[in-house]
Amino acid sequence: MDLRQLRYFLAIVEEGSMSSAAQKLSVAQPSLSQHVMRLEAEVGVQLLERSPRGVTPTEAGRILVSHARVILQQTATALADLRDLASDPRGAVSLGLPSSVGMVLSVPLAETIRNDFPKVTLRVMDAMSGHVQQWLTEGSIDIGFLYNVEAVRHLKVQPLLTEELFLVASADGWPHPVGADGVADVPVNLADCADLGLILPSGAHGLREMIERYARAQGVRLDISLEMDSLPQIKELVARGSGYTILSHSAAQREVEKGELVLVPIREPVMRRTVHLVRNPARPVTRAMQEVERLTTEIVHELVRKGRWRGELLAH
Repeated sequence: MDLRQLRYFLAIVEEGSMSSAAQKLSVAQPSLSQHVMRLEAEVGVQLLERSPRGVTPTEAGRILVSHARVILQQTATALADLRDLASDPRGAVSLGLPSSVGMVLSVPLAETIRNDFPKVTLRVMDAMSGHVQQWLTEGSIDIGFLYNVEAVRHLKVQPLLTEELFLVASADGWPHPVGADGVADVPVNLADCADLGLILPSGAHGLREMIERYARAQGVRLDISLEMDSLPQIKELVARGSGYTILSHSAAQREVEKGELVLVPIREPVMRRTVHLVRNPARPVTRAMQEVERLTTEIVHELVRKGRWRGELLAH
């Protein structure tokens, strides 16, 4: 049994006629009949029933049809993958980013992909971590970034860096000295933030869960004056002096550089989280995906080395 025999057999079943199949395949009908006879002799059972109304598969033939379709599809996929290795990476790659990661990573990554691999179509989706986690678990995106990976241990997880969380204040409203990098000279404790009137995401947000967990461990009850699940709006409110928030450097980097926001280090405790690159191993890996994953890691490392993303790189 070879692939040509399977293709011929499947065409006959789908056309329901030996002559129609011969025309579709551009094969002489006697030659097509000989292929079927040799196939039936090899498997030892009758595969087709012939009648004046056409050709129909026997029970054994129907079993072979289901297997033949899978075999031919897998063969076509294998050939496509091999040809892909010999050509430039191409195709669509979807990437899910929490908003804080997207603020610092999405633009340099998109520009690099467009320059290095113009045949790759990058689709970047910015969402809360919970949505990114759901997309990864469902296999609806190729690659994603997550902070908490306890619930996705079945996925391929690569820790990239750890980052610190800061109290974020309006540059005009922070009364203490601030360095040229936009980071306050004097840190605060988490207890000092308790009565500031914080603007934070709602309870379902991973950042909020983390902050609340640290606060409970310190016996601190935070005053949450406003819940807002939009990162740009949180930062705008803080910049206008309407309150304070707690974010990573990556989430507020642009506004800090513009002199709109100030980062205040938090001590006792220092709040750190790990940034992970995550992929569902059940999803087929294309060369385009491999290149996007490689470039993503390289750009993260470059951003950290240049100080554009405050964090500590993790070996892998």
